[in-house]
Amino acid sequence: MLFQTLSVSAFVYLIDILGVIVFAISGALVAGRYRLDPFGVIVLASVTAVGGGTLRDVILGLPVFWTLNSEYIVVIVLTALCTIVLVRQPKLVPRRSLLVADAFGLVFFAVLGAQKALVYEHDFITAVIMGTITGVVGGMLRDIICNRIPLILQEEIYAVAAIVCATLYVGLIKIGLAEPLAGVVAIIVGLLLRLAGIYWKISLPAFHFDDDPQDSK
Repeated sequence: MLFQTLSVSAFVYLIDILGVIVFAISGALVAGRYRLDPFGVIVLASVTAVGGGTLRDVILGLPVFWTLNSEYIVVIVLTALCTIVLVRQPKLVPRRSLLVADAFGLVFFAVLGAQKALVYEHDFITAVIMGTITGVVGGMLRDIICNRIPLILQEEIYAVAAIVCATLYVGLIKIGLAEPLAGVVAIIVGLLLRLAGIYWKISLPAFHFDDDPQDSK
């Protein structure tokens, strides 16, 4: 009943704001670990929160979403400042807390990116790709700026969770499920997949080969 009364616009707005907040927290915590000043914290929180959506809109040829509504920037700045005030010792924050915050942002934005592609009448594959880009790019840019290996390039399940989340959402929409319900189901499945990867260190097999000993001679 709840999903029947929840409008599509309200659902999209909710996951959009929640995604921005959790990714901003993730970026701010990483910035704190590297002892960045408040401006640096806000910059890293902003890149994490809007990086994926910015690239998505550029690819789709749309106005970049945060340039149309300054509310996003306000939310990011307030979130970053609150993180600075409330989390005095970012280095003491468990790594899993960072990963969990990132996981929520990942699945929220995977659904959001796929939803936006569908609104503009793109096909199934394009919607899934846009969902994946929206979910993973912000965190990737955050890690590159901090000179860390991006999570998407590590063994832990990351991009796969975004792909599964976006694919499930688009698939459920195509078979006629209400968008809010399809989004909730996709978010739960994607989140469980990502959290399982974090907790049990589930990963895809890494590509690896040994150098030919003859080459070193």
